[in-house]
Amino acid sequence: MSSSIRVTVWNEFQHEKVHEAVIKVYPDGIHKVIADGLKAHGYENVGTATLDEPEHGLTDEVLAKTDVLFWWGHMAHGKVQDEIVNHVHRRVLEGMGLVVLHSGHHSKIF
Repeated sequence: MSSSIRVTVWNEFQHEKVHEAVIKVYPDGIHKVIADGLKAHGYENVGTATLDEPEHGLTDEVLAKTDVLFWWGHMAHGKVQDEIVNHVHRRVLEGMGLVVLHSGHHSKIF
């Protein structure tokens, strides 16, 4: 199976840098594990983005090329810039899918 759906997996990527147990399980970040899983199931257009990248990796260009955004948040909800959240919100209203994972119910996008 092959899918032309364009997916971006966003992760704050903070937990994986400070907690030894998490580093052992997700040395490259949980976003990479999720992206690899999607690719293994036939999704070919999968990218990742993280909090520490410029514009949290969610530039207008990246969002414009995203059909579904997976959002992983846990411990850095307050560090996400309001401007980026507004851009994500706009894209959701334009039809981009949003899958919020883990403790994302505390995220600014909600």
